[in-house]
Amino acid sequence: MQAKQNRIFEDIVSQIQEAILQRRLKEGDKLPGERTLRETFKVSRGTLREALRALEQKGLIAIKTGVRGGAIVCPVDTRQISESLGFLLQYQKVSLGELAEFREEVEGLVAAKAAQKAKKEDLRQLAGFLEKIKSHLNASELRWGEIVTEDNKFHRSLARIAGNKVFESVLCTIYDNINLYFDQFHPKERVTAEKNYQSLKKIKEAIEKRDSVKAQILVQEHVKRSNLLMEKNRKKKEVQFTSNLPVYSRNKFHY
Repeated sequence: MQAKQNRIFEDIVSQIQEAILQRRLKEGDKLPGERTLRETFKVSRGTLREALRALEQKGLIAIKTGVRGGAIVCPVDTRQISESLGFLLQYQKVSLGELAEFREEVEGLVAAKAAQKAKKEDLRQLAGFLEKIKSHLNASELRWGEIVTEDNKFHRSLARIAGNKVFESVLCTIYDNINLYFDQFHPKERVTAEKNYQSLKKIKEAIEKRDSVKAQILVQEHVKRSNLLMEKNRKKKEVQFTSNLPVYSRNKFHY
């Protein structure tokens, strides 16, 4: 298993990665010690450590220090995808239009699958989210944050009910970060929150009736309506920001 000299670093990463993905190395297994790995791959300490750091960054191993430390194989899951997407969302490198397009397609499909697979307990859970939203709507002061939290839980639950871990992981990542967009662009009005509640209620009813086509259409309309509101608010803020910029004239800035 000696590493090829023309690409030593990449070859070490590739060989260990392949062993993990093919389950020759399983979750919780400890890689051989540094001396053994260096002798196996015929490489220097620096090259080996660089390769191990790369594997750690990929989430394939965890390097622990101490007497019982070493390189431990991590579970292979969708976390790495979620972290990358989370980074893009946190820094708003994904536009509202891109986010809406993705959500319409994926969440529509998820809703259709949820309508086919939902059990009684799933329906009770969805109803519970709706009850909490309604109670927040009936409060004297609009509890926008609490409403958004329950709304997010509703969408996450649909992803779980659909029974696909990739859908669930990606959509949960989106809903972990989507408040950044909501807080900045979504109008925090009672009438908007009420319409949103009625929309979620219709989605739940379609899922209860196992009407996958209707559930998909309702979710897509729900996402599209929300995005249109945010886009409208975003453009309004841009106009306000531009109108407040200083105007340069004859060596002076005028406000």
